Amino acid sequence: MKPHLIQFTLNGEKVSLTVEPSDVLLDVLRGRLGIKSPKVGCDRGDCGTCTVLMDGKTVRSCLALAVEAHGADIVTLEGANSRKWTQKLQKKFHEKNAFQCGFCAPGVILSATELLEKDPNPTAHEIKEAIAGNLCRCTGYEPIVEAIEETVKGK
Repeated sequence: MKPHLIQFTLNGEKVSLTVEPSDVLLDVLRGRLGIKSPKVGCDRGDCGTCTVLMDGKTVRSCLALAVEAHGADIVTLEGANSRKWTQKLQKKFHEKNAFQCGFCAPGVILSATELLEKDPNPTAHEIKEAIAGNLCRCTGYEPIVEAIEETVKGK
């Protein structure tokens, strides 16, 4: 299989690079582009630590081939601060001490960002559904849900 030239936007910047057909987006982001917020967790798409936004939707970058990013707009936590909800969410998560180790934080914040961009007034059930694909081994999820709810309410 021959390498492919792919081009996409990463956190507002145009990127052009050659990848192998089997290269995984997570490995390209971390290893070749120096993006560290998507983490290597389960490598099976179960834990959500590798979550990025691709064209506004959450994607498990450990499951996405790099060639799938061709022409896409990829946003990681490093570039998400220009989005309407991300900074508000980060501030509220910090205030509520919603995370302990922070390993899952980028994926949870991006999942919550996607939710609030689609629905700025979600129910608690919708919040739980939106973050269900992000495993947190440190908390009982309540501070995370509360932080998202308080972000919505502007408290």
